[in-house]
Amino acid sequence: MHEIFYSSAQKAKIDKKVSVHSLRHSFANHLLEQGEDLRYIQKILGHNSSKTTEIYTHITMKGLSRIQNPLDDINLED
Repeated sequence: MHEIFYSSAQKAKIDKKVSVHSLRHSFANHLLEQGEDLRYIQKILGHNSSKTTEIYTHITMKGLSRIQNPLDDINLED
């Protein structure tokens, strides 16, 4: 599997250092950014503990920017 991965990366002219693990990490983060439930990501990755999945994925700025403060919708000018 590693040979196929590295051969594909070379054919795609990817210059940065990549690994099967970095592909797995990116896949998990893309799912998280798309709003997928962390429990489903945990299952897909085969983690027994959600804590492992939480460590494995990192919070992205894109994800943070989608969070809305519910207090912003309060109209105080009544």
